[in-house]
Amino acid sequence: MKDEKKPEWFDPGKADSFSSTVKPGVSGNGHGNELPAKAGRFIKKTAARKIDPDSLAAEIMDGNRTALAKGITLIESNAERDFQYAQSLLQSLLPRSGKSIRIGITGVPGAGKSTFIESFGSYLCELGHKVAVLAVDPTSSLTGGSILGDKTRMEKLARNPRAFIRPSPSGGKLGGVHRKTRETMLVCEAAGFDVILVETVGVGQSEVIVRDMVDFFMLLVLTGAGDELQGMKKGIMELADSVIVNKADGQNEQAAKKTKEEYNRILHFLQPATKGWQTTALTSSALYDKGNDEIWKMISDFSSLTKKSGIFEMRRRAQTKEWLNDLIIDQLQMNFFQHSAIKSLLPKIENEVISGNRPVASGVDELFKAFFEAKK
Repeated sequence: MKDEKKPEWFDPGKADSFSSTVKPGVSGNGHGNELPAKAGRFIKKTAARKIDPDSLAAEIMDGNRTALAKGITLIESNAERDFQYAQSLLQSLLPRSGKSIRIGITGVPGAGKSTFIESFGSYLCELGHKVAVLAVDPTSSLTGGSILGDKTRMEKLARNPRAFIRPSPSGGKLGGVHRKTRETMLVCEAAGFDVILVETVGVGQSEVIVRDMVDFFMLLVLTGAGDELQGMKKGIMELADSVIVNKADGQNEQAAKKTKEEYNRILHFLQPATKGWQTTALTSSALYDKGNDEIWKMISDFSSLTKKSGIFEMRRRAQTKEWLNDLIIDQLQMNFFQHSAIKSLLPKIENEVISGNRPVASGVDELFKAFFEAKK
């Protein structure tokens, strides 16, 4: 090596132990169209992506999993440019949707929801069903971020070719579900999945919104958590079609059976969530795959009974109406806060209310008057 290729701090007396050399830099980008480099400069793609909803819908209905993931991403997008594409996609998929059993699964954190879903979902896949899992992870109220770790906790089910797992952030939505969960269910149904499992984030008594978007609502509980005594005053108990005492294995098995009996006594005094159906408690061990057959038989009996009585279809119709009302409220709220008159007036009203110089109701009244006056 020549000395001129060594750094300037090179010690000639230690040549044998020195291996670093200075390599000459390369100017330009090698294509003859050199541009001056700027620190921190990046090139942003400005071209709008081209989406063909009809083509995407055809791929989804053919069972293309990549297309399914793209379709869900499109629907979950908050970008205005994607809204019309998403609606066109849903319009194409609607005739193929609605043919699944939708199961909501909720419970306190630590109840083993993800482990249960992996065990139960794998069992259903073995029976020949196609299972879609919509796992909703909590979103930070400070940063808006979400870890989306549910898929990593269902490693076995994620590898099953008959299963599809889609983690989504809750986006701060009260009720533990993503605001686009209903649309996502339609897309999965159109792709041929006949069992939809919706796992909520597990935030406690506020998890009632999922009741309005599923056919069968399942509550997972634990032994020794105080739920046995609290059950009578928990509103969520009145919404459940079944209570599953999870982790009924090992030394906890006998305690779980006792807890199941206690819940059955409680449920006997509560009005059933579904007309004509008696909510019951069962035990399960997701760790050892115990209880899945009994749980699935109960869900199948529920489906047969409610379809025969017409309750199943009535609930679906009521849920669609509720969905419509929710979207109207969301749209009104978005239009209100994005209106230029409200944007300019709201900070003034906020300061007056916070400082105690004005009643809250008076401030709200002025905001609405400004909103409707600007709409004339």
